[in-house]
Amino acid sequence: MEPILISLLVPLAVVFVVYRQMQTRPTAKRGIRYTAAAMILLGIASGGVIDPRHLALSLGLALVEAVIAVALGVWRATTVRVWLDDSGVSWSRATGWTMLVWLASVAIRVGLYFAGGALGLDLSTGGIMLFIGLTIGAQAYVVAQRGRALSSTNRRPDTVVG
Repeated sequence: MEPILISLLVPLAVVFVVYRQMQTRPTAKRGIRYTAAAMILLGIASGGVIDPRHLALSLGLALVEAVIAVALGVWRATTVRVWLDDSGVSWSRATGWTMLVWLASVAIRVGLYFAGGALGLDLSTGGIMLFIGLTIGAQAYVVAQRGRALSSTNRRPDTVVG
């Protein structure tokens, strides 16, 4: 995929995902997980995640980025409000804390991108798509798990963490 096209699509996808998180939604919805999987696959397929000239260094940075992406997704998931309605359906909605962690996620990813450049790595936007796919997927998974946990215990308390 063209780097310019990716550079346009990634911010649009992030804005869309964040906007959707601010809406009240059932936690059992799977659409966001498909979006995350598509971004991961497109990130890998578009290349630029690994620099063949500096294989060990770029693999190490990719691994660090993957771990950080998942950790940030899990952190954001803990800031999402999850609750049960009267019929026992679990719902979620992002909070202001979620938005702050999104800002931290973007800042950290930008920092990692520039760190790769400073180390002499020739990386493209494929790594950005991979990072965002991983972080969105981790958040969606943890929020869905929290919803299932509430549904299985059949409680109704607000589980905001943050």
